[in-house]
Amino acid sequence: MQISNGTRVTDLPTTLTWVRSRRSGGAGNCVEVAKLPDGDLAVRNSRDPLGPALIYTQAELAAFIGGAQDGDFDELLG
Repeated sequence: MQISNGTRVTDLPTTLTWVRSRRSGGAGNCVEVAKLPDGDLAVRNSRDPLGPALIYTQAELAAFIGGAQDGDFDELLG
C-alpha cells in the first residue's frame, strides 16, 4: 500500500498507535505521530484527528527533530 502526503487518517491502517509529546497540553496543541507498516511516520494535528496526515521517512523526521533540538526553528516561535 502506497501512502502519500495528505492521506486522510481514515484511509490509514486502523491498527496505528498515535503518540504525542508529554509537553502537549489539553488545549488541542498536539502533534501526533504514528509508525506506518513500512517504517515511515505519519504526522497529524490533534485538532483534526480524522483529517490529513503528512508522511515522512524516519531520516526526514530525525533531521527535523535534530534541528529543533539544536534551536534551528526557535526564531519561528517568537
